[in-house]
Amino acid sequence: MKNVPNKQAALYLQVKEVLIQRIQDKIWTPGNLIPTEQELMQEFDVSRTTLRQAINMLVQDGLLEKTQGRGTVVKAQPLFGGSLGRLKGLAEEATERGLTSNSRLLRVGFMSHLYYETSMLELEEGEEILVIERIRFTDETPIALERSCWPASIGKILEKVDLNDAKYYEILENNGVNLKRAKDKVSAINATLYEADLLGIRGGEALLEMQRLSFGYDDKPLEFTTTKFRSDKYHYDIELTR
Repeated sequence: MKNVPNKQAALYLQVKEVLIQRIQDKIWTPGNLIPTEQELMQEFDVSRTTLRQAINMLVQDGLLEKTQGRGTVVKAQPLFGGSLGRLKGLAEEATERGLTSNSRLLRVGFMSHLYYETSMLELEEGEEILVIERIRFTDETPIALERSCWPASIGKILEKVDLNDAKYYEILENNGVNLKRAKDKVSAINATLYEADLLGIRGGEALLEMQRLSFGYDDKPLEFTTTKFRSDKYHYDIELTR
């Protein structure tokens, strides 16, 4: 076989190794069609069966994707993922991975008679809640829509700062408000046309929705946030032990 670095491995593994290297070196970039089967068979001097074994493995690994009527394309990889088990914000996650993070404010204001949010935050009916809606970006790519709800006592702290790039947890800690724990609920949903337009995707595409309820050291809810992530740009890592 031609053009392979490891001649001891099985042929399909040698092909796979070369294809991975081309993706890592950005010779083939996300969304691009890879060469046809015939072209790759001639280049590597292998059979169709051997080539398909290599390609199918990369499809299973999530590096390639077979599309109807087009062929096989390089699959876009998530920009980064969050780790369940640690209470931190999106900006903190991005910074830990060497990415830039910023936001664009869509709407902010105090609202009352939000019955579901009032219930989640364990407030009295009619109490005001500060609602903040933002688009979240990493490396200038829109990856999430965020809707955060805060009791009025917390809202009065947050309304004083620039909410476009505000790091909520950091601001609260600087004002003597500390979070103790949080509960996250993760679901799969489909993007509405409005959400898709804001995120630069097509309507109906899959989103990863996370609802977070955070508590202070007195075990009273301080935050109820719903974040809808692009599933092609974000994932969760979960480590399990037994």
